[in-house]
Amino acid sequence: MTAEPTTANFDLDAARRVLGDVFAPWVQDLKLILDGIETAPPPGAATNWQPGAVLRMPFSDRLCRQGGIVCGQALMALADTSMVMAILAASGGYRPMTTVDQTTHFLKAVVSSDVLADARVVRLGRTMSFGRVTLTAASDGKPVAMVSSAFAML
Repeated sequence: MTAEPTTANFDLDAARRVLGDVFAPWVQDLKLILDGIETAPPPGAATNWQPGAVLRMPFSDRLCRQGGIVCGQALMALADTSMVMAILAASGGYRPMTTVDQTTHFLKAVVSSDVLADARVVRLGRTMSFGRVTLTAASDGKPVAMVSSAFAML
């Protein structure tokens, strides 16, 4: 990842620039869409609110194994990328980082559907950050995977 200056105002446009400029070409091939970021609690947020990002992975036959089932590798790449974006939202801008751990619990298959990733920062630290991602099928809104991850902040 190439460094970009940290901005005090990390908004949706800045996040989309990072998504388009920083990630590897094969991640770009997933055609991920940044639906939203939350850098500060919205009005009426719960006391346990966490900063985060919501990304969408459009359905493509190229991401499927036999039977139109979206492969686990694509789901894990979506979760990892969405967690990076959530950490950037919590940090207020670009910070280099690397994945240290990602644990994925697959709940059900995704068949012929876009997938939504709701990534939330559980703890933002100086050297390590931790988060959770819920993946849902856009077709029925049901969870398909739960992911926990840890990132080393470089």
